[in-house]
Amino acid sequence: MADCSSCGSAGSCSSKGTGTCPSELIAQQDRDIANNLAHIKHKLFVMSGKGGVGKSSVAVNVACAMSRLGYRVGILDVDIHGPSVPNLLGLQKAEINVNAQNQLLPALYKDLKVISMDSLLQDKDQAIIWRGPKKASAIRQFIGDVAWGDLDFLVIDSPPGTGDEHMTILQSIPDAECVVVTTPQEISLADVRKCINFIQVTKARPVGVIENMSGLVCPHCRKEIDLFKKGGGEKLAKQEKMNFLGAIPLDPAAVVAADNGVPVVEMEEASPTQEAFLSVARNIVKICTEGK
Repeated sequence: MADCSSCGSAGSCSSKGTGTCPSELIAQQDRDIANNLAHIKHKLFVMSGKGGVGKSSVAVNVACAMSRLGYRVGILDVDIHGPSVPNLLGLQKAEINVNAQNQLLPALYKDLKVISMDSLLQDKDQAIIWRGPKKASAIRQFIGDVAWGDLDFLVIDSPPGTGDEHMTILQSIPDAECVVVTTPQEISLADVRKCINFIQVTKARPVGVIENMSGLVCPHCRKEIDLFKKGGGEKLAKQEKMNFLGAIPLDPAAVVAADNGVPVVEMEEASPTQEAFLSVARNIVKICTEGK
């Protein structure tokens, strides 16, 4: 039992007299996190400056592409207020079980290991009304209490912006490698610049920039159409001296497939979008493994 008399916070601690010291719990959780991360070679933190750029879709398809390339991959959805990874993988009804060590066992999409807050909710329409500390605690539990096993890559899908979830991830995973998703339009690039500044200030390692929704694949002729504009993400990467990981075109067929829980990378019919994701995955693997 913890001895509260030696603790400087004993006077105001809500756990006083319970035998449970918050600092001891945090220290144990730190050890659990470190032990879990030791079995994961690369932790990819997928970020975006604003919502609506297709970040979760990119995270899911990059993870699936890496799995198809033969790597052991997990995906962690830390977008607590708007988790979408299970929907994109058709895992809305997947159950999360617990092993003998009281660790959460990830759901499986083929060989891909998946954990999301959405999988733990009985009511999928239930709003998560949490303040920062509770969100941070949940994220740390996801990292430390999940039986990920040995992985080559853990892809972490974050909410848009640079808030509590992002700080918790970077503090808990100091060697996280950041992938930034943007669309070509200036309104998206302006927010992504703030995201890149966040990476610089926190001294996190940037892997590179992905330009999503870069052109449109015509559903009839399968050629690309410059529906909006292209090249904004690549130009930004050059300006910030970051790697440009590739451009992903829009594909109407892929949008329908995603609504049905099938990532474009897993579609039977080959497409420019599918090949683009595989190319991006190869670029990420090369940068992470070669340290460039």
